[in-house]
Amino acid sequence: MTGLQTSGTIILQPTDNKFENQVGRALDPAPLIRSGRNWTRWAGPVVSILILAVALVQFRGLDVDNLWLMMPTSPVFWLTFLLHYAASPISEWMIFRRLWNIPIEGFGALMRKLVSNEILLGYLGEVYFYAWARRNAQIKTAPFGALKDVTILSALVGNVVTLAMVVVAIPLFDALNIGSSHWDIIGSVLFVLGTSLIAMVLRKRLFTLPRPELWRVAAIHLARVIATTFLAAAMWHMLLPIVDLSWWLLLGTLRQLVSRLPFLPNKDVVFAGMTAFLIGPGNNIVSAMALMASLILAAHLLVGMVLGSIELMRESRA
Repeated sequence: MTGLQTSGTIILQPTDNKFENQVGRALDPAPLIRSGRNWTRWAGPVVSILILAVALVQFRGLDVDNLWLMMPTSPVFWLTFLLHYAASPISEWMIFRRLWNIPIEGFGALMRKLVSNEILLGYLGEVYFYAWARRNAQIKTAPFGALKDVTILSALVGNVVTLAMVVVAIPLFDALNIGSSHWDIIGSVLFVLGTSLIAMVLRKRLFTLPRPELWRVAAIHLARVIATTFLAAAMWHMLLPIVDLSWWLLLGTLRQLVSRLPFLPNKDVVFAGMTAFLIGPGNNIVSAMALMASLILAAHLLVGMVLGSIELMRESRA
């Protein structure tokens, strides 16, 4: 299918491309494309303004001086941090490059999607990216179905990895004496497993992409989750090289569980708070987790301010 843009609405036209016809067979829901509701025009600027406002407010509460004193100086650490931070936008750009042939500018939109989810509200980034996709003349299919499939597969793959990590880490909860019982762990596992089972039962109704593309998207998500997990553990190890590996496995599992909570912004800050609650204050591990949460939050705020300002300037010229 090919897309023509008229007043912010993409009109789908058939082509002989079998793949494009399969990807675009589920049209966008009518309320999202109804004429007279050209919300995609103002959705981007509104999200950018919200990001800038939240970033300015949260920067005021950030202890920049103390953060600067604690900052690691190793170039290897910062390279690892950069790869960890950019892993999600990179993996999604690879996915949507294949599905929609998005240009390199799409990477900036995916960065804004990440920041929107992390400092505003979970899944608000998907709304923003959908609006960006609807306004992009290069996109040749209805974006709603593909974006929905990619988001659901991301959750499913994350759940599978989380369950695998929990199975391995369960014996450590008692051995490390952090105050959590097996029933707490089992409850979290049941929640994760339940959402995955529902998605699998309804998969024929949920997914619109052809099966080969679903497997390809799932493989990219799996590579991203594994990479970010190992990169996070590598950064923790560089901060505290004397800490036993069992702690990093346990904390990595906890971080994965926190990441599965929907609609929760600032997950790294929540994870640092949970670490302090479970381990207790005054521990070097808690300090390291607090430092990582502060660095990631600062990165979100900085990226959000820069990209938000760029988009608002672009919109003012349009």
